Amino acid sequence: MKIAEIRNLTVRYEDTLALSDVDLDIYNQDFLGVIGPNGGGKTSLVKAILGLIPYSGTIRFAPEIERHGSPAIGYMPQVSELDKAFPISVQEVVLSGLQSKKGLFGRYRSSDRQKAEELLSLCGIPSIAERPVGELSGGQLQRTLLCRALISDPALLILDEPANFVDNRFEKELYEILRQLNRRMAIMMVSHDLGTITSYVKSIVCVNQHVHRHDSNIITPEQLHNYDCPIQVVCHGDIPHTVLEKHS
Repeated sequence: MKIAEIRNLTVRYEDTLALSDVDLDIYNQDFLGVIGPNGGGKTSLVKAILGLIPYSGTIRFAPEIERHGSPAIGYMPQVSELDKAFPISVQEVVLSGLQSKKGLFGRYRSSDRQKAEELLSLCGIPSIAERPVGELSGGQLQRTLLCRALISDPALLILDEPANFVDNRFEKELYEILRQLNRRMAIMMVSHDLGTITSYVKSIVCVNQHVHRHDSNIITPEQLHNYDCPIQVVCHGDIPHTVLEKHS
């Protein structure tokens, strides 16, 4: 089932064109790896889908994923987007993912708190539920933000560089969690680490002002060149790695 349809999407910041005439469909069991150079428009694409920036064109969501008047989307931002100085506990951060349902002054039920605890256990951090976010490591904060993105049972989960600031052990655990979640939701993951994500994603979306969807997790340097996506694939044995080329 198609859950989102993007047509003729254009995003402009004053004199800078970030995205131009983008078409993209998202289906209910997609696991999309979004790649491209810095400044190529990856963040603009995500923010347009989330409704956080103005754009021209159309983004339509299937009625089946509309809840409380808006599409059921979970969003895990980069760690740098959260103010760690704000006096709030880990559990409160996770519960804040229900704010669109509850409203600004809505009360959380015991079932909401139980669900938050279950998600913290899923991500391996049940013992830090009452800890202030200002005391967390980068990896603990990423896990917390993933729980917040999941607590509303989204139909589409969007993650922006989720493996930043996490240790190698949790990075592997994270991708395995996402693989399990993909059985019941679509996932769209922005990453520079093409070598790692190709082991998990189903399709590659190259973003460099324009958008090209490649319906496979296998992509060659020639294809990247054709998509005007300046990423070089370098393989060492059975483990692929990526290096970003210099681009203007």
